[in-house]
Amino acid sequence: MSPSRTLSTRRPTIVAALCTAALALTGLAATPPAAARPTEVPTAAAALPYQDPSLPVPERVDDLLSRMTLDDKLGQMTQIEKDALVPQSDLATYRIGSVLSGGDSTVSPNNAQTWADTYDSLQRAALGTPLGIPMIYGIDAVHGHNAVRGATLFPHNIGLGATRDPALVQRVGRAVAEEVAGTGIDWSFAPCLCVARNDRWGRTYESFGEKPELATSMATFVTGMQGASPGGDPASVLATAKHYLGDGGTTGGVDQGDTQLSEAELRAIHLPPFQEAVRRGVGSVMLSYSNWNGVTSHAHKYLVTDVLKGELGFSGFVVSDWAAVDQLDGQSGFTGAEISTAVNAGVDMVMVPHDYKKFLGMLRGEVTAGRIAQARIDDANRRILTKKFQLGLFERPLTDRSYTSTVGSAEHRALARQAVRQSQVLLKNDGGVLPLAKNAKLFVAGKSASDIGNQSGGWTLGWQGRSGPVTEGTTILQGLRAAATDPSRITYDRYGNGIDGSYTAAVAVVGETPYAEMHGDRPGSMGLDQEDLQTLARLKASGVPVVVVLVSGRPLDIAAQLPDWKALLAAWLPGTEGNGVSDVLFGDYAPTGKLPMTWMRGASQQPINDGDGKSPLFPYGHGLTYGTDPDPDPDPDPDPDPDPDPDPEPEPKACTAQFKVASSWSGGYQGEMTVKNTGTGPLTGWSVAWDLNGSTVTSLWNGSLTVAQGRATVRNAAHNGALSPGATTSFGFTANGGAGTPAPQCTGS
Repeated sequence: MSPSRTLSTRRPTIVAALCTAALALTGLAATPPAAARPTEVPTAAAALPYQDPSLPVPERVDDLLSRMTLDDKLGQMTQIEKDALVPQSDLATYRIGSVLSGGDSTVSPNNAQTWADTYDSLQRAALGTPLGIPMIYGIDAVHGHNAVRGATLFPHNIGLGATRDPALVQRVGRAVAEEVAGTGIDWSFAPCLCVARNDRWGRTYESFGEKPELATSMATFVTGMQGASPGGDPASVLATAKHYLGDGGTTGGVDQGDTQLSEAELRAIHLPPFQEAVRRGVGSVMLSYSNWNGVTSHAHKYLVTDVLKGELGFSGFVVSDWAAVDQLDGQSGFTGAEISTAVNAGVDMVMVPHDYKKFLGMLRGEVTAGRIAQARIDDANRRILTKKFQLGLFERPLTDRSYTSTVGSAEHRALARQAVRQSQVLLKNDGGVLPLAKNAKLFVAGKSASDIGNQSGGWTLGWQGRSGPVTEGTTILQGLRAAATDPSRITYDRYGNGIDGSYTAAVAVVGETPYAEMHGDRPGSMGLDQEDLQTLARLKASGVPVVVVLVSGRPLDIAAQLPDWKALLAAWLPGTEGNGVSDVLFGDYAPTGKLPMTWMRGASQQPINDGDGKSPLFPYGHGLTYGTDPDPDPDPDPDPDPDPDPDPEPEPKACTAQFKVASSWSGGYQGEMTVKNTGTGPLTGWSVAWDLNGSTVTSLWNGSLTVAQGRATVRNAAHNGALSPGATTSFGFTANGGAGTPAPQCTGS
């Protein structure tokens, strides 16, 4: 890492010298944790090497490690909940390396300024040690800085997946990073790169979609959060790829369940998004509560150390999920065996999050007993400290208040509104009832029409979220009224009472109420609740055309009701900018969203995914827009060429394909093919062919495969066929047998 990457302007420079000359000479790195701590950061007479920002990060890390005691190192591996820290001075006493705010952890009053003040107070306490190592503060900013009242809340990932716009998602990541940095916090537990394969799962909305190539394309969020590298951008916030690995593929969609797949299937479906996040330099990876064939990720050395850190080359640090290490034996309370199992598997930082004194005592016991090697402790510390240096925390440990005003800014809300527009998926539009005229007489109903909590979903001002006016923003009803020519022509009743035949249309905003994780699992019915059904029945009885806006974290079982509706718009969980929904309803923005999930005909079809042979209500990728026939008959050519050239000369289209083995195992391998446009003009499509040399392709992503006479041909997918001169794309596959030395041939069109 070059020294320049430690010089970001994320935080104001303050004097954070860490030792006096006398302390340095007497080697206070050996001071035990229980010793008295200075309450202010001392001023050094001469900087030590690790304090010198002109030195390369590896040299600074080496120097600091050489001065750290075992207690210093164990503290760096410990992350605790802010509200469990009593007294605050324990941050220095126990050398705690990281603090987090869990889903329900907050400040009072809840605003950006108080969060920043809280962060700075805790950071000053953390600096009060002889070595003055700053803490790193983590939070679940999963669809905006969602713990902070007044922050901009973007669509949850399922909606962003519907946009099919990686550049937009990168811009969203950047905006979220600015708002997070404005409260001092330097680490977000996002993005979730899970591939949701069963809509019963309570975290489905945290997934960008059901196919690995879609989630992989949205790893641009990492670059948005961090910049080109951690600390390489003003307002750089450390990103987290989670949850590693396979949490979206559990049997029955059970949260924290068991993903029962072959290794080839696990690699083909769930690994590619993490591979892309690592390629983009993601700073941390959070492990999953779930199991792979009976073994939890937190105990899986092969997946964590061999595959993630070894094969993929991940150089950041691995953090556990909330109290996940304490769950390894199924009993409450840490044991030494749980701790050694997790750390030896590759966990670098343990999200404790409460009983940190007991945890540290047990961790020390495992090290002194030789059950955790000192080399493993040093490796974990090297990974953690490297990210702290790269983020510039040693030079600028306090909040950069120039970003505090970005929390909920007009610029960020405009970006969120655009993300909402692009996330809307028009599933049905009989008779062109949409878009609605702005001067139409409309009746609006449904429990989510005027409820910003419902439209924001879980992880909103609390872990599970809640209904009601939980934060500032624009509801869908407010958006409709603001855009209408005459707001008085829009009538609202939550339950649909009072509607008659005089209205042009009825807009029913219905769906799910907020939930998160296991509380959102739906093992039984996946339909609308009784209130929604009764509201819809009242609207139907009026004879007025019904337009349904479905606010939900996943596809719902609505096939029985669909014939009663003239139009259906999947709004997902749009966040605080409900006017993005009204923009689409009124036609200010024609819908462009495409389904990131296959839409079931009924809950009994779960799991249902593209290519599994099941007949969906709406297929993956479905999405209508305005002014088009959803199933048009091709028109004959009105003026055919009377004398067409029987053998036109094709325009030359040049491309190359380069093959590499991404990974291999006994009896199989994973291949990756990079396609490059080497011509002078754009490509609209490409195909790559090669001899399989006796191997058999078992799965493929980012293309379509045909095999004939031992030769494979892959044609581009819809999203990666267009390549400008010099541009590249890639596809991947798993196969049984040996890779050999294929010589791929690329053909462009």
